[in-house]
Amino acid sequence: MTAQVPADASQPRTDTALAGRPNVAVIQGFIGSLLMMIGSYGVGWLSLASVELRRVPIIMWMRFEPAGAVLSVLILALGGMLLVRSWLRLGQRLHGWGPESRPVILRAVIAWGAPMCLALPLFSRDVFAYIAQGQVVVSGLNPYVDGYSQISNYLQIGADDLWAQSPTPYGPVFLWIEALVVGVTGGQPDFSILLFRLVAIVGVALCVYYVPKLAEVHGINPNRALWLTAANPLFLINFIASIHNDALMIGLALWGLYLAATQKPLRAIVIVTLSIAIKPITLIFLPFMGLMWAGKGASWGRKFLYWAFTAGISFGLLWLMGFINGFGFGWVGALSTPGSVWIWYAPIGFLGLVVRILAEALGLDGQSFADGVYLIGRLAALAIIAWLMFAGEHSRLVRRLALAFASIVFLAPMIQSWYVVWLIPLFAVTGIRNDWQVKALYFIVSFFMIYAISDQLDIFPYFELSLTFARQMAAVVALGFAMYLVFLDPKTKILFRKRYAEPIIGGRR
Repeated sequence: MTAQVPADASQPRTDTALAGRPNVAVIQGFIGSLLMMIGSYGVGWLSLASVELRRVPIIMWMRFEPAGAVLSVLILALGGMLLVRSWLRLGQRLHGWGPESRPVILRAVIAWGAPMCLALPLFSRDVFAYIAQGQVVVSGLNPYVDGYSQISNYLQIGADDLWAQSPTPYGPVFLWIEALVVGVTGGQPDFSILLFRLVAIVGVALCVYYVPKLAEVHGINPNRALWLTAANPLFLINFIASIHNDALMIGLALWGLYLAATQKPLRAIVIVTLSIAIKPITLIFLPFMGLMWAGKGASWGRKFLYWAFTAGISFGLLWLMGFINGFGFGWVGALSTPGSVWIWYAPIGFLGLVVRILAEALGLDGQSFADGVYLIGRLAALAIIAWLMFAGEHSRLVRRLALAFASIVFLAPMIQSWYVVWLIPLFAVTGIRNDWQVKALYFIVSFFMIYAISDQLDIFPYFELSLTFARQMAAVVALGFAMYLVFLDPKTKILFRKRYAEPIIGGRR
């Protein structure tokens, strides 16, 4: 694959905020992560079956006394936003992105991620659904037909009741992982969480390893790409604190993409198929990998032939996995499970809400009109993907893939923060310029951190501190901290206002 020329500007950066001493930012971020860990013991997700943890005196005070819950909310919010500031300051303090910056960034990833490894699950209950789905598999039921409501006392596990009767949207490899974890732990939630977090850390390690390699293939500074991706607070909270299986999914996908970009197509297809068998959304990688395999200047006949080879090998492997586990391609019918909801900040979700309200005001079936808007969004995403498959430079295939993936995310009625994390590595390795592009990333990271901090809090329902008030308190603290970063902090406000360029370090940007 031909390396693409990055669009980054090449004049030296002159910010007065470049104060050096990057370890200061690393230490500050560690403190922020440590605060999040402590706050998680009060308002992170804790299973009803976690009897031992519920008996720890400090956790009892933080969870079951109003003062402890208030303190937990405050330190969680402060810690999360301090981590955002530390990430921004680390980028400033490094001066440039030469080889000496790599160890500092790796130290930051380790220091900021380590406390999260010991936190209760934050901002998502998906890991409890993994445990419940593992019990479905171990019980001999079909997870593509039977929801985890079929499991006795599933509410004790801590999984969200919203999805209790829904089929699992995950592929065969993750079903095996779920069953293995439950088989080892007997479904005990605390031990299971540790094992699922270990699986997520494997995904994080793959991202840390392959993001710089992919960036180098594209002529992009690998250290800056690593900072944008793996040291990113959104990456760390979703993949370590929240324990999403997306960590392993995207880690495998980046591995396979690197193999494809370096002309190892068969191994690339196998690895990306493993990613698809975690969450099938990475099916989108296949057509672009087929184009890499076909090579630059390939005729249309050759492109279609290699698309067929790529799809045939991948779907053959998926068929084999489905044959082995006995569930076949049941995941295909479950793919609509996460897409059946919407959220106000997603453009398509908001448009659907407006259309529904207007339709109901006219006495019409508002939900049908909203569903029509969602369908148009999905069709538009498919049209964009098709266009990106057929049009564009061969050297920009990974960028085209990133845009195709982005169309799936931003034209859906529901956008979760971990969906955005799927995209960051793909854009980082193909070049995020130091202009409106990186500013947009700063705002996106800040927005989703604020939303995460104020959205899912496990507040004990039997004292006067209501969940609504706790969320409002978290939102005020987080939003106030964000306003400080954007408008008042003399070190960080320049990032949101001034355009600056990247330095040339050893001939590489």
